[in-house]
Amino acid sequence: MKNTGTTGTNGVDWEARIDFERLRDERLARLKAQLDRSDVGALLAFDFSNIRYMTATHIGTWAMDKLIRFSLLTRNTDPISWDFGSAAKHHKLYNPWLDVTTSEMDADPHSPHEGAKRPRLESGARAGISTLRGAFPPDAGIAEEVARKIKRELEKFGVADQPLGVDVIELPILFALQQQGIQVVDGQQIFLEARRIKTHDEIRLLTQAASMVDAAYENLYEFLRPGVRENEAVGLVAKTLYDLGSEYVEGVNAISGERCSPHPHVFSDRLIRPGDPAFFDILHSYNGYRTCYYRTFAVGSASQAQKDAYTRAREYMDRAIALVKPGATTADIVAVWPKAEEFGFPDEEAAFALQYGHGVGLSIWEKPIFSRLTSFDHPEVLEEGMVFALETYWPAADGWGAARIEEEVVVTATGCEVITKFPAEELLVAGKRYYSVGGELSTLRDSQSHLNTFDGRGGK
Repeated sequence: MKNTGTTGTNGVDWEARIDFERLRDERLARLKAQLDRSDVGALLAFDFSNIRYMTATHIGTWAMDKLIRFSLLTRNTDPISWDFGSAAKHHKLYNPWLDVTTSEMDADPHSPHEGAKRPRLESGARAGISTLRGAFPPDAGIAEEVARKIKRELEKFGVADQPLGVDVIELPILFALQQQGIQVVDGQQIFLEARRIKTHDEIRLLTQAASMVDAAYENLYEFLRPGVRENEAVGLVAKTLYDLGSEYVEGVNAISGERCSPHPHVFSDRLIRPGDPAFFDILHSYNGYRTCYYRTFAVGSASQAQKDAYTRAREYMDRAIALVKPGATTADIVAVWPKAEEFGFPDEEAAFALQYGHGVGLSIWEKPIFSRLTSFDHPEVLEEGMVFALETYWPAADGWGAARIEEEVVVTATGCEVITKFPAEELLVAGKRYYSVGGELSTLRDSQSHLNTFDGRGGK
């Protein structure tokens, strides 16, 4: 699959961009094909990413942790989605692709033949709600009502005697489904297999999302200087992305100075100081499609140790990217990355996600997964159309700095295309340039110099 076409945050009539109708149709077709290859009769989704992939519905990100919405796809029907009453009413008005064909027949007013019939359509947008993660009183019967709703549809479409695949589920819902005689099995693998290879429009959306982070890094590079706090950098990135049309800024890891090693994976209020290393991971969503995109800077200047760490992390990245092509495996990639013991960890579990790769799509950690923890024993074959992020890390020899780099790539017919474009070939120094009477101050400085001592002046 070639990453062709153009993108923009708006749709236009004069250029082929994202075709959202095609996106919806192709996602659902892939999910149905994966369902048909499985031994389950239907899929029930509570995970927002799976619901969106199945139904192309979205109610914002505020509800992502509540498991309140659910959607069902059977072998014999299109998706049915249960949502908040007002959201369900909105879906009925504006999501015509949710109409479901039933076994009942109505008169066909468009047919030239008298008495002609056509299958009745009913909306697949239904009012319904789950247990609010237990906030509803258990004796209110919400879990039992969810199970009854699901059982009715399974019986209507002839799959009640087959296993029901579920992605994530609350225990009261699980028990209620089992009490209805429904065999519940793991359905998450069916969803993730369907989502493993991206469609043309998904690749365009992922590329657009990455281009917005390019812009965020441009602003961040101009903003970084001594005295800026990590949380201020987070605010700048979030504003840039939302101004450009981001749907959701999932997180910004902003890590500087002594916080770089070990990597804490969370920003703080630390003031950035001259000579600090600082790395960032920007995660956001554009029309549902995510980014995971690290860059490392030195602020004002860099030590030799920090430069060496960056060179090492970049080398591991470049060696990995060079191997990406259809037919290669995740084991081939992780084999060129260092063992955990080589950079200060006792085993691969302790070092997990520092030398790492993961699929990117409607969520940031999809298939395939690249890790020395699992990939040697369970390698996954790379295929054209996969989109994933590769990330490397290396601690500096000074004991507190570190470098972190991440690139997102699309697997093409002959190799791969990198879609994260902000410069990362060499360590960038951010912040203003300083000048002494001798000229511009070097950006490679190990520590404060002592030139004004007898030894510092070379014995003069």
